[in-house]
Amino acid sequence: MAGKRDYYEVLGLKKGASQNDIKKAYRKMAKKYHPDTNAGDAGAEEKFKEISEAYSVLNDPEKKKLDDQFGHAAFDGSAPGAGAGAGGDGFGGFSGFRSYGGDGGGYREYHFEGGDMDDILKDLFGGGFSGGFSHGFTGSASSGFGGRGGGFNARDMRRDGADAVADIDVSFDEAAFGCDKYINVKDPSTGKTSSIKVHIPAGIDTGQSVRLKGRGTPGANGGRDGDLLLKVRVAKRPGMERKGMDVYSTAAVPFSTAVLGGKVPVDTIHGKVMCRIAPGTQSGTKLRIKGKGIVSMKDSSKHGDHFVTVEIEVPRNVSEEAKKKLREFEALCGAAGTASSAA
Repeated sequence: MAGKRDYYEVLGLKKGASQNDIKKAYRKMAKKYHPDTNAGDAGAEEKFKEISEAYSVLNDPEKKKLDDQFGHAAFDGSAPGAGAGAGGDGFGGFSGFRSYGGDGGGYREYHFEGGDMDDILKDLFGGGFSGGFSHGFTGSASSGFGGRGGGFNARDMRRDGADAVADIDVSFDEAAFGCDKYINVKDPSTGKTSSIKVHIPAGIDTGQSVRLKGRGTPGANGGRDGDLLLKVRVAKRPGMERKGMDVYSTAAVPFSTAVLGGKVPVDTIHGKVMCRIAPGTQSGTKLRIKGKGIVSMKDSSKHGDHFVTVEIEVPRNVSEEAKKKLREFEALCGAAGTASSAA
């Protein structure tokens, strides 16, 4: 691994230094080159990554043993038996470093592993820091590690909890008119399960969510608890189809009613409505019943419409007398059509 310095050399130590000496050297150098005390200094940032990498290897007894025997070859796969648990990139316990923005502004994220990181941070930032540091900590550069007054403020460790997502099934009518449902939620901090009431607002549709504030992943050190987002799935209702706020269905209209006109009952989500059929209505005709659709979630005074597609109902069993009348009807219609053409 040409050009890469020996890990002991990086920390200013002699080969085979004790764990205590390694820890002391790292604390001293980490404090000196930490990005929050060297804002905008790219060289210090690289130095901090280099000493963190060295410490992650030498602080691990197994990795230290491999390094003592093979050097960097233990971690690039070129040494016999090397690489098992060492990590291809050699970082081991140091699992990431990000920096956005310069001159002390913006966002920085540092990820560490290792049981003694609390002690190292105490040494870096003063006695104000108290426990609770774990892999995946996200800190803000603008919050000021150390700060002008010295000492790490526990509030700088504040971390908001993540939002959680789950599905909830509701019926067609429950979505149309709203309802209250009960769900079981497990508290991640205590492991206890409790039942809570969830209000499903009228007019909600598949894909929309109900937000339960503070029911997601708990925050840390005073951070806001995440929310629970319940993604709604609306069940189908036989004979009806929803498109936005409008509802669609079909209505079977007797042949005689289609010819002569009249009224037929139509099922809507609001109950039966008598729908007027004009004389001569054709199969496939679409009728509109205003205001009998889904309520608006934004304005309860607004509703969609119900659209009905006419299906002419042809009688299957016709008596001989009825057939005779139909033939007379057909003849009359034919005669009327001929007269109309002649005129």
